[in-house]
Amino acid sequence: MSRGGGYIVSVLNGDYRRFVTHADRLLAFARERGVLRSKDLEPLGIPRQTLARLYWRGVFDRIERGLYVLADADVTERHTLAEVARRVPHGVVCLLSALRFHDLTTQDPFNVWVAIENKARRPNPEFLSLRVVYMSGEAFTEGVETHEVEGVTVKVYSAPKTVADYFKYRSRVGLDVAIEALKDYRRSTNFDADALWHFAKICRVATVMRPYLEAVA
Repeated sequence: MSRGGGYIVSVLNGDYRRFVTHADRLLAFARERGVLRSKDLEPLGIPRQTLARLYWRGVFDRIERGLYVLADADVTERHTLAEVARRVPHGVVCLLSALRFHDLTTQDPFNVWVAIENKARRPNPEFLSLRVVYMSGEAFTEGVETHEVEGVTVKVYSAPKTVADYFKYRSRVGLDVAIEALKDYRRSTNFDADALWHFAKICRVATVMRPYLEAVA
């Protein structure tokens, strides 16, 4: 079989025939979902051995423990966000990763910043490229956008919510970085002062942000 999702054409016995059937279903599922978790297969009735055999044949690439993509998948620069969305479905991409998603910075973060609710279970620490921020109430639920990346639904905070978050977490990211994020957003064609002020109030940083917002107005 050829590398990158080619089909198995040789059927030798009943066991192999079942493997081919499972493989076809798995390939279709992987093309639909983009990033695949091995535990996703159980509800579909596909043995994990099928994924293992296709991985060793070069049909799948393993990008992280338990995470796979087709070897011929059209991988984008936002591929890591799709990985995080599959691993942390209850999380929302935030801060530097969200700013990069909205093209408001040229920095390419080494880690993916993701927000989770205060009472949510912390993501598996084996996923080392993750920076976790805890939020609660409207600060967590408001301003969430959904985007499709490589067939995976990724939740990302909107640009104005992200700028407000920068000021909220200024002790962690630096006030100078928050001010720069505000300037970059002010210069963007999608700048929305009302939305920014709305999220500043939700994040309880309106007083802090006011002088800087007036300075760049």
